[in-house]
Amino acid sequence: MHIKTLAAATLLLSALPAVSQARDTTLYLPFDQVVTEAISTGKIDGSVKFYLAGNTPSGKVSVLSPGAVTNKKTNAFNKTDYQACSWALQSALITLHDAAKKAGANAVTDITSYYKRNERKDPKTYECHAGAIIAGVALKGDLSKVN
Repeated sequence: MHIKTLAAATLLLSALPAVSQARDTTLYLPFDQVVTEAISTGKIDGSVKFYLAGNTPSGKVSVLSPGAVTNKKTNAFNKTDYQACSWALQSALITLHDAAKKAGANAVTDITSYYKRNERKDPKTYECHAGAIIAGVALKGDLSKVN
């Protein structure tokens, strides 16, 4: 009987390669689209503006707190990669939004993707890593006052 149980377990595990092999797909997705979604759904109130590195706000920029980092993960199960990445980015935006307000800032400037502490600058996209179960976004930016 023990041999039959072992054989059944081996067969089951070999039939589920997705469980035993992790997927980590790197995606570069439009940043502004997700910011707009977060504002329209009320997750952030729009009082803090977000500027990816390469996009400079008009006006004088005073950095109040350089190098704020957030690293957010979300459940990707039963979601498209885009949906999971959008959810993770919105979570990161909420964290930066709240940190900016606490610091007296009205913007987060020079935002870069910061996945596994590797900085990636792009004026239009953010980096997301999506797997079968979890998706993650890490950002680094300066909490700033724009006049």
